[in-house]
Amino acid sequence: MSSPKTVDEPGPARLSPRKKQRIVRAVQYTVLAGLVVFVILYADWSSLAQNFAKPDVAGKAVPDLFTIALKNTIIYTIGGFILSFVFGLILALMRISKVAPYRWLAIFYIEVFRGVPALLVFLLITFLPLALPGFEVPFGTYGQAILGLGLVGSAYQAEIFRAGLQAVPKGQTEAARSLGMSASRAQFTVVIPQAIRIVIPPTTNMFVALLKDSSLVLFLGVSGEYVELTKFGNDLASQYANATPIMVAGLTYLIVTIPLSYLARRLEKR
Repeated sequence: MSSPKTVDEPGPARLSPRKKQRIVRAVQYTVLAGLVVFVILYADWSSLAQNFAKPDVAGKAVPDLFTIALKNTIIYTIGGFILSFVFGLILALMRISKVAPYRWLAIFYIEVFRGVPALLVFLLITFLPLALPGFEVPFGTYGQAILGLGLVGSAYQAEIFRAGLQAVPKGQTEAARSLGMSASRAQFTVVIPQAIRIVIPPTTNMFVALLKDSSLVLFLGVSGEYVELTKFGNDLASQYANATPIMVAGLTYLIVTIPLSYLARRLEKR
C-alpha cells in the first residue's frame, strides 16, 4: 500500500528586485534626511557665518578679486591651455608615428609628466635660473605659470588627441591618398580636423582642469599684481584672520567652472 503524497507548503514570498530597490532607496533617503536634520540642529550657524561668510570681509575682496585675481587666473589658464593644445597635438602625432625615436620621446614625456605631481613641476620651474645660469622664462611670472600649466597639460592633452586621431576611420586617410594627397597633407587636412572635432568635449574638461590647477601658481611665489584666486583668497584670509575670502575665491571658481562643465556635458551628448 503506497503512502499518501505530501503537498509542499508554499514558502515565504520573495521580494521582487524592484521592491528591494525601493527599500534600499528609502533607507538611503532616510539616512540622508537624518544627517541633514542633525547638521541643521547641532551646527553653530552664527559661528560659521562669522568665520566663513562675513559680509564686511567679503566686501574687502572687491574689486581686486575680479580685476587682479580672476584676470590673472584666466590669463594663466588660457596661456597654459594654448601651450598644452599645440604641444599636445605634436606629442600625439609623435606618439603614433612610425618613426621609433619619435614614439619613444613622446612616451617618455607623457609618462613622466603624467606620473609626476603638478606641484613638483611648478617647484622645479622656480629652480631653473639656478640650474641654468642666465636663463629666464619669457614674460616673467606669467611665462613661468603658463609654462608650468602647459608642461603638465600637454601630457594629458596628447593622450586625448591620440584617442581622437585613432578614432578617425582609416578609410578617410586611404580616400585622401587615393586623391593624390601626400601622407602629411592627408593628416593635416583630413584626419586632424576630424580628430579635433571628436576631442572637443574632453578638451573642454581639460580646460576646466587647468583652470583649477592654476591655483598651483602660488608656489611660484607670486605676489601683488600677479596673484591668482587661491593666493588672493589665502592672503586676504591671513590678513583678516577669517576664512571668508577663501570662500569667496571658491565661489568665483564655481562661477567659471560650472558653466564650462555644463558646456562639456552638452558637447558630449551631441
